Amino acid sequence: MASSALREFHQYGPSHIAAMTLFACGAMALVWLGRKQTETQARILGRVLGVITAAIYVVVLAAGLNPPRLEVSVPLRLTDLATVVGAYALWSQRHWAYALTYYWGLVLSSQALISPALDGPDFPSFGFLAFWSIHLLVVWAAIYLTWGRGLRPTWRSYRMVAAVSLTWTVFTMGFNAVAGSNYGFLNRKPSTASLFDLMGPWPWYVVVATVLVLAVWALMTWPWERPGAKTVTSQTTPR
Repeated sequence: MASSALREFHQYGPSHIAAMTLFACGAMALVWLGRKQTETQARILGRVLGVITAAIYVVVLAAGLNPPRLEVSVPLRLTDLATVVGAYALWSQRHWAYALTYYWGLVLSSQALISPALDGPDFPSFGFLAFWSIHLLVVWAAIYLTWGRGLRPTWRSYRMVAAVSLTWTVFTMGFNAVAGSNYGFLNRKPSTASLFDLMGPWPWYVVVATVLVLAVWALMTWPWERPGAKTVTSQTTPR
């Protein structure tokens, strides 16, 4: 029993610190590489990373279907959507996919790196590897496309992502209520420590989190859209 307890994942334990170190090194490497690449090289790398992201997600999704359970197997988590969109953004570099990856990846997926809701065995368990590979790839995609390849968000993309996210929130809360599930932690808080613990009881923590996320997203848009940055943005952002 003691050895089993030692193998449980703990926030800010050695494996968490190692994963965060890998994240920082990978992010810096991708930004450096993105700025050095030709368009052809960038297209090839983007497609390779997109295929890797999609392949890992398919494996994780298939594992969650064995056996299928309504409360955990439906791909309704925002992580599911962010991973699929992130893979497509890397492959295509379409701006709408990039915008979703930028806002979801840098704010929501990054929170999973800081306070991972991972309750289970530590490295090298499948659950550990699946959790970290998915979240790292999504955040890396956002960083690579923004600071490596020069794509930029706009107020129009902010409004689009806000509308998509609010629609997902309403739909998923309704699904959770009917199915007894808790996708997105929208109907109850995770069992592990998280920022939700600072935001009051349900449903108020959902309201507070939504307002905070929309405000942070606005702050993430403003530097690229302020008057002095307009010219650069229009030259580097595909529409």
